[in-house]
Amino acid sequence: MMKPETLNLTQAWDKTFPKSDRVAHSKVCFVNRYGITLAADLYIPKAVDGKLPAIAVCGPFGAVKEQCSGLYAQTMAERGFLTLAFDPSFTGESGGFPRYMASPDINTEDFMAAVDFLSLHERVDPARIGIIGICGWGGMALNTAALDTRIKATVASTMYDMTRVSAKGYFDSEDSEEARYAKKAAMCAQRLEDLKAGEYKLGGGVVDPLPEDAPFFVKDYYDYYKTPRGYHPRSLNSNGGWNVTGCESFMNQPILRYSNEIRSAVLVMHGDAAHSCYFGRDAFADMVKDSKYADNKELLLIPGAVHTDLYDGGGKNAIPFDKLESFFTEYLK
Repeated sequence: MMKPETLNLTQAWDKTFPKSDRVAHSKVCFVNRYGITLAADLYIPKAVDGKLPAIAVCGPFGAVKEQCSGLYAQTMAERGFLTLAFDPSFTGESGGFPRYMASPDINTEDFMAAVDFLSLHERVDPARIGIIGICGWGGMALNTAALDTRIKATVASTMYDMTRVSAKGYFDSEDSEEARYAKKAAMCAQRLEDLKAGEYKLGGGVVDPLPEDAPFFVKDYYDYYKTPRGYHPRSLNSNGGWNVTGCESFMNQPILRYSNEIRSAVLVMHGDAAHSCYFGRDAFADMVKDSKYADNKELLLIPGAVHTDLYDGGGKNAIPFDKLESFFTEYLK
């Protein structure tokens, strides 16, 4: 049996959101199928006894559990669910070397390993487990739901399909063989530069200082990751970002190929003013197209909400936690 490596976990409350007195919080670790030890925050409602329905939460892509995945987890714990917000492999407080790498396979396994942990937890009913993926982890959550038959309900919030944006660029503006070849050639060249330098070059997180002519979605990210609203010292997006070659394999490994075979319940929710809304709309359409299991699938568009409004509410309570509670209550019976 694999034993977890020893991680240096911060015990002080260092989240971007206030601590709830209605929830018991603790740090935990678990090991994925590749032997990487993941760090997580466990939230258990204080006022509920017995076996509980459980939810694993992760995202956004390049964020840490002290940001919005923790906010989602703590809020859902206040509503009666045992929840687990974790850092993906190679990031945050989790293990894995080299640092700041991403993988469609390993990161899907991270979610499945979280389900393993919850399934064996003494306070969890293993027949009532769901997951929430935010931003790039929304796409990863759908991929996990297509693979893991133990998951009974999935929420993809303000989702990205990281394989689509990697291969086709933002708004599919680089969807050509020539553009893909240029990006692949640049990363292949960078691999050799990294080997010669003896270290991986970082791609840079959210741009800082913010250019006056930056597109809105860049300003939206800056407003979250680079300000006290959402900044965290371990967040890749708040600081140096992924390695330049960190997401190389996303270029030719689409993650949503079998989404229309997901039998369990799925809620895709997106702000209708988000630059990323096309990811959610299209992923939902593909998921229900020619599917025998469309009856328990739902697309929820939130009027006026932009991408990061579903990170922390955007100061306007944009995250529909009442809806999340009713969705998981229904499908984690």
